[in-house]
Amino acid sequence: MLELTNLLILGGGGLAAGILAGFLGIGGGTIVVPILLALGYPPVQAVATSSLSIMITALSGSVQNWRMGYLKFKPVLSLGLPALITAQLGAYLADAVFSPRILLFAFAGLLLLNTYLVQLKKQIITHAPNTERSTDSGLNPIVAYAITGSLAGLLAGLFGVGGGVIMVPLQILLLNQPIKTAIQTSLGVVVITGLSACLGHALRGNVVWLTGVLLGIGGLLGSQFSTRFLPQLPDKVVSFAFRLLLVVLAIYVLKQAWQS
Repeated sequence: MLELTNLLILGGGGLAAGILAGFLGIGGGTIVVPILLALGYPPVQAVATSSLSIMITALSGSVQNWRMGYLKFKPVLSLGLPALITAQLGAYLADAVFSPRILLFAFAGLLLLNTYLVQLKKQIITHAPNTERSTDSGLNPIVAYAITGSLAGLLAGLFGVGGGVIMVPLQILLLNQPIKTAIQTSLGVVVITGLSACLGHALRGNVVWLTGVLLGIGGLLGSQFSTRFLPQLPDKVVSFAFRLLLVVLAIYVLKQAWQS
């Protein structure tokens, strides 16, 4: 049985992850995985259990976005279908190929990479002439969707993060979407990637079910709050919060990797 302190940590962590999931479209795995590592779970169990909690969290937030008219199913499916396949590959790699320390270092590198991608898009828009502000990536939309969805699924299985940390920057960069639209679409795709990754890890016996459900319940409540307030926030505030979160988490995960 879980101790009361751990129950409070899991509930509070899930709530915080849910709030950030609705605000930033990341599913909450970037919060959940470090929490589970801090509680002593092995990295592969932390990743696997995170995939269960973020699926619950993302489903709650996506239902709320749909009720408010902000969720479009076509882009969600266009990103989610390739992610279904690659999430299984990521789950296999996390369990059978990478050592825990390499997994943590790679996760931290992913977080730092995404701060650069979001900033890159901002710089492109800022420095482009007024007549060229569409910032089209030049990629065929089908190819852009396939690349973004495939990477999201791979990272969902590999790191237990749902894929939002890569989807949001790539939707902004490759699909030319506003950050709020990217976040709302990303949260919908996280439902698909989280489900696929969770199934892949469950077949390998890596999911801690009670812990994942407790985190998911907290995330469910938090995402209901944040999805209601996201449309009211300025884009600059959302973008800054997203990048700040990634940097802080990258530093924490690097510390965990160094000590492992």
